[in-house]
Amino acid sequence: MGTDGAGGKGTWGKLLDTEGDIHIDRNDPNYDSGEEPYKLVEATLSDPLDDYKKAVASIVEEYFSTGDVEVAASDLRELGASQYHPYFIKRLISMAMDRHDKEKEMASVLLSSLYADVITPAQIRDGFVILLESTDDLAVDILDAVDVLALFVARAVVDEILPPAFLPRAKKTIPEASKGFQVLLTAEKSYLSAPHHAELVERRWGGSTRTTVEEVKKKIANLLREYVESGYAVEACRSIRELGVTFFHHEVVKRALVLAMEMQTAEPLISKLLKEASEEGLISPSQMTKGFARLAESLDDLALDIPSAKPLFHSILSKATSEGWLDASFSNTSGEDGQPRAEDAKLKRYKEEVVTVIHEYFNSDDIPELIRSLVDLGLPEYNPIFLKRLITLAMDRKNREKEMASVLLSALHIEIFSTEDIVDGFVMLLESAEDTALDILDASNELALFLARAVIDDVLAPLNLEEIGGQLPPNCSGTETVKMARSLITARHAGERLLRCWGGGTGWAVEDAKDKIMKLLEEYESSGGVGEACQCIRDLGMPFFNHEVVKKALIMAMEKKNDKMLDLLQECFNEGLITINQMTKGFTRIKEGLDDLALDIPNAEEKYAFYVEYAQKKGWLQASF
Repeated sequence: MGTDGAGGKGTWGKLLDTEGDIHIDRNDPNYDSGEEPYKLVEATLSDPLDDYKKAVASIVEEYFSTGDVEVAASDLRELGASQYHPYFIKRLISMAMDRHDKEKEMASVLLSSLYADVITPAQIRDGFVILLESTDDLAVDILDAVDVLALFVARAVVDEILPPAFLPRAKKTIPEASKGFQVLLTAEKSYLSAPHHAELVERRWGGSTRTTVEEVKKKIANLLREYVESGYAVEACRSIRELGVTFFHHEVVKRALVLAMEMQTAEPLISKLLKEASEEGLISPSQMTKGFARLAESLDDLALDIPSAKPLFHSILSKATSEGWLDASFSNTSGEDGQPRAEDAKLKRYKEEVVTVIHEYFNSDDIPELIRSLVDLGLPEYNPIFLKRLITLAMDRKNREKEMASVLLSALHIEIFSTEDIVDGFVMLLESAEDTALDILDASNELALFLARAVIDDVLAPLNLEEIGGQLPPNCSGTETVKMARSLITARHAGERLLRCWGGGTGWAVEDAKDKIMKLLEEYESSGGVGEACQCIRDLGMPFFNHEVVKKALIMAMEKKNDKMLDLLQECFNEGLITINQMTKGFTRIKEGLDDLALDIPNAEEKYAFYVEYAQKKGWLQASF
């Protein structure tokens, strides 16, 4: 085929060949722009993260101008891309760091408002980690970046949107030579370790935009009282709207219901207000339900002050569901006639009685009397409920009652509560931690201290914390509380600190008793005076702690390969100095720690089996052991 032919086999031929130089004259009358050679223009691909960062920068700027938390929250929700929310934390704080104290305070307030509602606790933590990793870059433009960011971290801990355990965990991931590590040290040493640190941190940036939960509660109480006096529902709704705390409207519902019970003549007005607030969309269905649910949970306590609280509550409940301003599916423990169902009556009576028992204990400090009262009630299946009520009441009181509650837990665990009871009680507490935090601002930290103290007091084993955490939803506040408790236990001098966490009278006495028990057993082992050893045990004056004598005596017998300790235990048992309960508890504690003991005493299991057989023959142990 000649050179001027078509392009050859397998080609389209010469008509479409474009390899040669083509000259197109744009002045030619037959010029067609379509004949111009195509040029590929590189398209700019949009990065979703870059788009997100630009959008949130605009949201933050607008928020700093208006101070409107609700609009900022709404804009962030509408933006979507929630997987990028940690970068919102970084952008918000980094922009605030380079501005005045007003914006820094506003940033902290916005974070608290968005926490758990728009941004998850895990995203808050991730956002702060990103900030810590970027501190070296931030410090180039912001000279005091380390101090300012340390204050943001401390404020987040005080506001309970970051757990205290965040700091030690972050230290493990942030390089020690970095400025991010300096931020953590500064937050810990300069801010969170100072006396009255919470108040100092909250007021560091002026605090003018911060409205505390307590302040909101006072405003709600005032507007409800004014409404009951005037009867102007429109004015009351306006006041509720001006509070600007839609996420806290359940408190309006709860306090309104309590007021209706305290002043029965005000009940029609309260019902009218709640109905109008619901119909206007001012109080959402979820907030209305939450308010009723919170009151239902505290109804037993309320009935101690207002005897008619229960029938009044059921009357309002019936009206609310029939008129449609409370969801008809609202879950409560009442029968259709407004009275407690038969299966709940026993539990309700129990709750009423244990509240009285606990109050009497707080007044008398008489542990044996409380134990007798619980035994007389004869409802051991409700032991976890007692624990929940005990700690909830203690948290709302002073350190004296908190210390008394911890000491009581030790005594109950020895005498009548199983480890399972304690675990179940703490699980119940942690499941309702978010509700507790609505009334007790520092609830998360307090619960962590109770948990950690229980481990130090040998009421719980460290593994029980894993068990408790495993029964909770992964992202709930209770899970964070368990993590916080773990970090408290592993801190330096944890035992001493936790024994003094409530001021530490009795807790320290327990630790001191352990030392005295060790010394008296060593003296007995060297001298062999049974009578003198029994007198020393008696002088300790802590009969609920004699299981420690049993535990330490058995361990010493294993270590020294000397069974004379059994003679001491026999004498203590004969004299009634160590009860069957205490003896069983001591053996149980050895059993629980047998794996650890076997590391130091190779034949620990064999010796323990021998001691159990001996004890059973002597009648020291409960038949159920």
